[in-house]
Amino acid sequence: SQVSFEEESQNPPAVGHWKPLMPSKGDKEEPEAGCQDAGGVGEPQSTEQLNVSRLRSSSVEIREKGSEFLRDELHKAQKELKLKDKECERLSKVREQLEQELEELTASLFEEAHKMVREANTKQAAAEKQLREARGKIDMLQAEVTALKTLVITSTPSSPNRELHPQLQSPSKGGFRKGHGRNKSTSSAVVSAASHSPAPEPVSRECREVDSILFAEFQAWKESPTLDKSCSFLDRIYREDVGPCLDFTKQELSELVRVAVEQNTLTIEPVASQAVPVGKVAAEECGGPKKCALSGLPRTCKHRIMLGDSGNYYYISPSCRARITAVCNFFTYIRYIQQGLVRQDVELMYWEVMRLRREMSLAKLGFYPSEM
Repeated sequence: SQVSFEEESQNPPAVGHWKPLMPSKGDKEEPEAGCQDAGGVGEPQSTEQLNVSRLRSSSVEIREKGSEFLRDELHKAQKELKLKDKECERLSKVREQLEQELEELTASLFEEAHKMVREANTKQAAAEKQLREARGKIDMLQAEVTALKTLVITSTPSSPNRELHPQLQSPSKGGFRKGHGRNKSTSSAVVSAASHSPAPEPVSRECREVDSILFAEFQAWKESPTLDKSCSFLDRIYREDVGPCLDFTKQELSELVRVAVEQNTLTIEPVASQAVPVGKVAAEECGGPKKCALSGLPRTCKHRIMLGDSGNYYYISPSCRARITAVCNFFTYIRYIQQGLVRQDVELMYWEVMRLRREMSLAKLGFYPSEM
């Protein structure tokens, strides 16, 4: 048996016989094979070891391949995460930009809305102011037209007085004879005198001749009527008529009266028999029913004046009232001309102005109707 074992160990293995997988183990396993041939006991143990080694090698290979696959998947996941982080960052920047643009747009819209509201309020305030001014002008014009009609219409429609109504005469025969009184102040005495005066007695006709210088100044003023006393027409009347007519003993009060007459804020009203001086100033400055506040002389005062809305009344004598009324009649008439209410020939308007200047001159000299 030993001889046969040696022979088998020296002879190469026959075709189809099992060869060991690993050379290092073949040398060790050949005796075992001999042992198997000899005894047949070690064959199951070698097969089991071979299976275990195969399982170990396959598990190592699987583990390595699994590790490699997991590493690849990890790299892919990391790349995807980086891409998603970049996308999130880009979207975050887009969102911030959109939010900033939205805030700017909202702020600009609110600013524009506030600007439009301010402009609308400004336009509304201006329109309301213009409306109030227009209504005030309309009321003033209506009052002046009413006063004009009251002064002009001094006779009944059935028997009009042609001397008092020049519009009923031909332009060559008559002129504007009645003065245009101010509302609530100036010419009530003229109206009452005209309404209660008897029929005019025939008098001799007065001769009139137009002064070329005065008429030229009036024509120049009529082209662009104004109340500015710097023009030659009004400057002459101020120097020759208005100034002397309103030059009273009480200089300070005279200046206030002149300003009130120019601004059309002077009020003249009759004094009741039981009236007493009213106002904030002293009674000596206001005068009284027996003392004129403008001249300072003891006179019976039937009227009193108020300058604007001051609430202070000043008692005036009939002579002072005639002087103030004459000046007020003149200013009222030129205001009507300026506002386009007088529809007459230029020459007729000129003669009416001359008549009003004559009234101022007579009042300054002390002539006044007895009704005052």
